[in-house]
Amino acid sequence: MTSRHAAPARPRAVRHGRPRRSHAALRGVALATVAALCFGASGAAALYVRLNSNIETIDASGLISAMPRPTATGPADPDDPNAGRDVNILLMGSDERDGENEAIGGYVGGMRSDTTIVAHISADRSRVELISIPRDSLVDIPSCTMSDGSTTYAQNNAMFNSAFSIGADNGGDIASAAACTVNTVQANTGVRIDHFVVVDFAGFTKMVDSIGGVPMCIPNEMSAPKAGLYLNAGNQTLDGTQALAFARARTGVGVGDGSDTNRLGRQQELLASVVREVLGKNLLTDITQLIRFLDSATESLSIDSGFSSISDMAGLAYSLRNTSAANISFMTIPFAAAPSDKNRVVWTSEADAIWANVAADQPMLTGTSQDTGTGAGTDTGTGTGTDPGTDTGTDPGTDTGAEQPQTPSSPTPDPVETREAGKEAFSANDVTAVCG
Repeated sequence: MTSRHAAPARPRAVRHGRPRRSHAALRGVALATVAALCFGASGAAALYVRLNSNIETIDASGLISAMPRPTATGPADPDDPNAGRDVNILLMGSDERDGENEAIGGYVGGMRSDTTIVAHISADRSRVELISIPRDSLVDIPSCTMSDGSTTYAQNNAMFNSAFSIGADNGGDIASAAACTVNTVQANTGVRIDHFVVVDFAGFTKMVDSIGGVPMCIPNEMSAPKAGLYLNAGNQTLDGTQALAFARARTGVGVGDGSDTNRLGRQQELLASVVREVLGKNLLTDITQLIRFLDSATESLSIDSGFSSISDMAGLAYSLRNTSAANISFMTIPFAAAPSDKNRVVWTSEADAIWANVAADQPMLTGTSQDTGTGAGTDTGTGTGTDPGTDTGTDPGTDTGAEQPQTPSSPTPDPVETREAGKEAFSANDVTAVCG
């Protein structure tokens, strides 16, 4: 892998938050059809058809460079076609502002993706790791094939976000845009991308509203007129429109330095809050809320054709039913200011080790110096209270996919400091803001 690096900075020490309740609520997503049986067999079938029809399927298989897939370990699971394999999903937030999205962000022609996250799900389903890629990262964009068969020129030292725009402008569709972004991620990280998901503005707001909003600690007053964000300091629950503005805001009072990299931390905090809400609610006991959530989530998604079935997504979600908030981790790939342009960033040397760990299905910070360049630092994401840089209890490369015996550990201490989202890696169990 070829990349440009800058010297990293030292992070703060690892801390853990107090364990929150561990729920099997994610099985609600997997068992949507079962829940719908409350309405009868015909209701279940109607719901299944409705949810499947909500999803926009994108066939980009011929546009994405193939990478070797690992051999599945452990027994096959008919409900999860990815059983025994790690899964990497590229999440892209679409900034296409037309139709329903125009009312949210104002009309702007063309398609862009300002938010890109590599979501890694371990083969043993013990970990979920979400790594944000700054849109201003300088990377090499490979030649991309468009849906009409044409190809684009490769670009060196180009802004990462350009990959999506190159595909959209030359191919004229989401398939070309998403495929070019996937190819760019694979070429610069060495991480195989199995599936991709594109979420638009309107869909995000509906998903947040469907779970009744997201509780957030707002440490200081925030006013960002360009994003339509006006929040008072204190604990409050953001509705979908407020949550989107919170994630999009770059300039204004109390929103940071105006950079894209600054708002990545807020986006991660928001996602962590959504995770806690989903884990903290037994959706199966509230059929109305379950249907609202699934209906909102699916209608806002554009998904690759290999992952477009409700059954496939439900099976993967159900396989994560025992994953706790402490094992769902967030970080920004380590970066530093680009020597060639202070408004752009380059990944630090620590990024190579992190991407290599993800590609090998190891905890993202295992074996690194815990120095991420952005100040990010955490342990392996296991939430077990073990020393930083240790594995999850199995030898590297010997994960069989089967459940491993758990070693008793001391209670996880309460955090004495907060994590700084965007600059430190943190779990959905950690504190990232304090309100009086």
